[in-house]
Amino acid sequence: MNPPILESDPSDPRRKTLNPALKFALELGPGLVFFFTTIRGEWLAQKFPILTHLGEPLLIATAFFMVATALSLAVSWLVMRSLPIMPLVSGIIVFAFGALALWLQDKTFAYMKPTIINSLFGLTLLGGLAFGRSLLGYVFDSAFSLDAEGWRKLTFRWGLFFLFLAALNEVMWRNFSEETWLYFKVWGTIPITFVFTFSQMPLILRHSLEEKAPKEEKAGK
Repeated sequence: MNPPILESDPSDPRRKTLNPALKFALELGPGLVFFFTTIRGEWLAQKFPILTHLGEPLLIATAFFMVATALSLAVSWLVMRSLPIMPLVSGIIVFAFGALALWLQDKTFAYMKPTIINSLFGLTLLGGLAFGRSLLGYVFDSAFSLDAEGWRKLTFRWGLFFLFLAALNEVMWRNFSEETWLYFKVWGTIPITFVFTFSQMPLILRHSLEEKAPKEEKAGK
């Protein structure tokens, strides 16, 4: 039987897991490519004049971001022989909005991409809970092993957090300069996400199956 194109359900015992460090690099890499290509866009255009056909630095960075996203998905496929659902959804939006931005030479699409992605993730996670599915397990299953209640609570919190990030992106690009938005997109959003993630550790520890197993063994003795 051929393996599924999309990653298996987190509860599927046959599901392969990706090394957490590699998974982190694949998910963070395209964003860093976008940031550094934007701040060095003019230099790149001077060194490689063909890039001027793409437009100004932000649009050049958008094209590089699309390529980096495609490479990230390709590496995931080569390693896992399946595609991770959340990065795949994000990639589809990146390709759609990136293509519109380049075709119309309109940076608005690049500005709104994080809003659309985070809104979609947030609504998907909260919508999944409405149907009894804790979809966050697709993202964090290789890092955490939680009971059903833990996944539900964590999914709800991350759903709200994604909507918060969407609203925050709208505030930043509509009220501040492009440079401020860019720096906040990388050096603001990432630390906020790390702080939020670490703030969930008490919940994760309470509902961790790995923590419960030793306690149950001790109770049985």
